[in-house]
Amino acid sequence: MEQHLYEPVHEEFRDLCREFLAREAVPHHDRWEAAGIVDREVWRKAGAAGLLGTDVDPEYGGGGQRDFRFNAVLVEEIVGAGCTGLGFGLHNDVVAPYLTELTSAGQRERWLPGFCSGDLVTAIAMSEPGAGSDLAGIRTSAVRDGDAWVLDGQKTFITNGELADLVIVVVRTAPDRGAHGVSLVAVETGAPGFSRGRRLAKVGLKANDTTELFFDGCRVPAENLIGTENHGFYHLMANLPRERLGIAVSAVAAAERLLALTLEYARSREAFGRPVGAFQHNRFLLAELDTEVTIARTFVNHCVAEFNAGRLSATDAAKAKWWTTELQNRVADRCVQLHGGYGYMLEYPVAKAWLDGRVQTIYGGTTEIMKEIIGRGLGL
Repeated sequence: MEQHLYEPVHEEFRDLCREFLAREAVPHHDRWEAAGIVDREVWRKAGAAGLLGTDVDPEYGGGGQRDFRFNAVLVEEIVGAGCTGLGFGLHNDVVAPYLTELTSAGQRERWLPGFCSGDLVTAIAMSEPGAGSDLAGIRTSAVRDGDAWVLDGQKTFITNGELADLVIVVVRTAPDRGAHGVSLVAVETGAPGFSRGRRLAKVGLKANDTTELFFDGCRVPAENLIGTENHGFYHLMANLPRERLGIAVSAVAAAERLLALTLEYARSREAFGRPVGAFQHNRFLLAELDTEVTIARTFVNHCVAEFNAGRLSATDAAKAKWWTTELQNRVADRCVQLHGGYGYMLEYPVAKAWLDGRVQTIYGGTTEIMKEIIGRGLGL
């Protein structure tokens, strides 16, 4: 089915992304996976190529394009190239709006130029050992002490956690106010009392640095508060639909890639004297997957257009997130099966995609949390 989301300018940007990844990421990705982290220099090269901060104002070195289609194109190309170690999506899709919409002029001058150039890698620290999807259950605290905030606590599963120069930390600033007592504080590399724990060993996404972060009497300037004190929960709720939309975009792109790889295999691999795809069961299965992926692509493209128009609701973002990520995992499982024993070999892209995609139904809010959001939207 022909899709009508992208315009020629987006396809030009796609060519730029594809060329960059082929030159600067694909040749190195196996090495990055073995190391558990990407080269820092690839961030600076991405900044120089114009891949970071596409929606940041040009005065700070950004692209000035308040159009999520550019974000979507980059994510799609990263997935298509199999370069899952690159944390550009977290940087552009998740962190960017906090720095562009909730900061003072001074904060923007301090952080956004580096954000766009790749000299300043960012992360956001929500999850804790005892609080994942339940953001109201966080325990990391920040207490005002004169001209500083003093943070104490621990965060885990932090994407870009090892490379990050700036981490937006979700903290409790009014312990007796529940969700109404949460704030966002930016912690920069070198802040006293800030340390990073071990690089976490994950099932997939092995080239992406995911770490624990520790705050032990960590002092940061008072002006590092992001947004309004005790309004952090509302800031998070306002920006989570964008994060979930980005995950949905990557999920559909991954499902499309898996399907394309498997169709090629099903046409060329023979069993009992004919192509694997010629067996009715396999042909019907691939027909079902192709239909579902097309439906998912159509809905996600609609959601991107709605987001650009300022109309994407939290409920619709939740629908897109859970449905597409569950579909991605279902497609991956079926595609591995259709590859037979080769599908279990990491030298085949479907095996790696199967491993890398499993986390999609977990981060950004689990499938179960997404259904809770949708159910509440139904008045239940």
